[in-house]
Amino acid sequence: MSLADFKPAWPEEIRQARRERQPSKCDRSQFRVILDVGHTAEALGAISARNVPEYYFNYRLAAQIERSLIEDGFDKIVLLVARGPARPSLFDRVARANRLSANLFVSIHHDSVPDKLLESWEFEGKESHFSDRFRGHSIFVSYENRHRNGSLLFGRLLGKQLKDRGLQYARQYTQPIMGRYRRKLVDPDVGVYRYDQLIVLRGTQMPAVLLEAGSIINREEELQMNSAERLDLISASLTTAVEIFCDRRRPDRFRR
Repeated sequence: MSLADFKPAWPEEIRQARRERQPSKCDRSQFRVILDVGHTAEALGAISARNVPEYYFNYRLAAQIERSLIEDGFDKIVLLVARGPARPSLFDRVARANRLSANLFVSIHHDSVPDKLLESWEFEGKESHFSDRFRGHSIFVSYENRHRNGSLLFGRLLGKQLKDRGLQYARQYTQPIMGRYRRKLVDPDVGVYRYDQLIVLRGTQMPAVLLEAGSIINREEELQMNSAERLDLISASLTTAVEIFCDRRRPDRFRR
C-alpha cells in the first residue's frame, strides 16, 4: 500500500457548507497553522491491525485537514512532513516549525496500545496483531510549552468539536494498565490529556496540540478510520476549532 491509496475525500456538500458559513472575525489569510504529519517514511510508527503503517493514516488525514482549512480561507497552512529516523525527526520538526513563526501547531497521529495488550490474529494469510479493548481519539498538550494556555484552549475547542459530532475520546490513558503511557486527564469532558515529555509539544514556540485521531489497532475502528465519513468528521472538527481559536486569539492569553 502506498500514499497514492490514501486519497482525501472532500464531498461537494462540505464545500457548500464552507461557502455559506458566516465570515470570521479573524484574518484567516494571515493565520498560519502547521499540520505535522506524525512519524516518517523511514520510521512509520504503529502498525494497524491490518498491517498498514500509521504514517499513511497520518499523511492522509493531515492532507484532508489541509484541504479543509484552505477551503475555509486559511491560506498559510503548512503540511510539515519530516524525514529520517524517529527521534532526530522530532527535533527537526520543532526547528522547522519555530522558524515559520506559526500561530498554531497540530501534530496528527493514530493510536495503538502498549505491546503487552496486543493479541494475535491472521489477516490475509499473515500473523498480525490487534487490540479491540480500547478505541477513540485523544488530545495531548504539554504544560512545558511556553503557550500553555493557548495549547489548552485549542485542545478543548478541538475536543468539544469532536464530541459534538458524536465521537468519543479514549479513556484508557488514566488507567494503571497503561504503565509508562499513563497520563493525567486535564479535561474529562472533552478528553484533553497532559503529556509534558512530547518534544513536538514542549519545544514549539506556539500553541501546540497532538491529536491521536483514533485507534488503528482496534479492528473495527481501523475500518472506520478508513471511511470518508470519519475523515470528514475529524477534518470538519479541526477546521471549526481553528476558526474559533483564531477568533478568540489574544497573544497575551497564551502566556503562562
